[in-house]
Parts: sequence; C-alpha cells; structure tokens
Amino acid sequence: MEKPIIKLLNIEEEKREGKMKIFIISDTHFNHKNIIKYCDRNFNSVEEMNEFIIDKWNSEVSHEDIVLHLGDFAKGNKEEIRRLRKRLQGTIILIKGNHDYKIDKYCGFFIIEGTLQIGHLLLSHYPLKKIPRGFKNIHGHIHNKKSYSGINVSVEEIDYTPIELIINKKQGGKNGKRKYNKNRSRAS
Repeated sequence: MEKPIIKLLNIEEEKREGKMKIFIISDTHFNHKNIIKYCDRNFNSVEEMNEFIIDKWNSEVSHEDIVLHLGDFAKGNKEEIRRLRKRLQGTIILIKGNHDYKIDKYCGFFIIEGTLQIGHLLLSHYPLKKIPRGFKNIHGHIHNKKSYSGINVSVEEIDYTPIELIINKKQGGKNGKRKYNKNRSRAS
C-alpha cells in the first residue's frame, strides 16, 4: 500500500524541491473528554485541549506538508471529524487506531489499516511485538508510557506537536542507510 500513496502524493519529488516536510503524530483523541483524565492531560476541557493541539499542529505543519497520523485521531460523528480535519494543515495519512472506527476517506484522510513501511521504519498504531532486524517501529497507542520496543509518538510524549521525520540517504554513509531524526518542537 505504501508505493501507491507515495506515488500519488509525489513525496520524493516534492521533498527534493524543498516544498514539503513529513511529520508524525499519534493519539490526538480530539473530542475525547475522558482522555484528559485517563492520560493526565493538563486541560480543563475538551475544547481547550482541541484548540491547544490544533494550534501546536498548525504552528509546525504547512499546507504543503504530509502528516503521518498513527491512529486515534478523534471521537465524534463523521461531520465533527471532517470539521476538525479541515482546521488542520497538511495532507493526513491516517493509520487507523482502535478508536478510529467511524473515520473513512470522506472525512478527509488517506487511510491505511495495519503497518506502513518507509525505508527501515515500520509505522503502526500499536507497538509491534516482533520487529525485524534493522528496522525501527514508530508507534502510538501507549500514550504517556515508555516504549520498550520502539519509538512512542503519542502526543503526551511529543509535547502535543507533530515531529518532523527526516529521511536522508546521505546520513547513512556508503550503503545509503536511512536515519530517523526526531526533531521535537518545544513551545513555551
């Protein structure tokens, strides 16, 4: 499934021209009131949480960028989700999480079920139990818990801000291996 999406969005061509960036984020849980309590999010209301995450997102992501959202985007009906989606900059590729059962392509996403491989990175909602040698798993789902098998990009771990994925063949040396660079933005 990776190749058709990448070809459709012309990622390689756009990146070479410096017109776009790729970001990763997971577990925004827009409109999910109980997530504030469950994950000890420091917000007084779901509206405050939504606006904070939208502001952080749009401060990093431009309209030309791509965001790989690793699941659990929002609660609500399709129209509520579509309205939220329209407020966020960038093209969103959503790897569906366990709370995304109401989301479909008509909500404004490219949708993937399962795992997406980009180079040596395996992107998933859940942490993978088995990771092939030479690969890194970037995932969400566990919120404010430490990942023992990969890199957790749940919003609680990345300051509620999408982080840029930098894939540079030259960084890997002679054999062209790719490195993952996590650039955390910390706004006061």
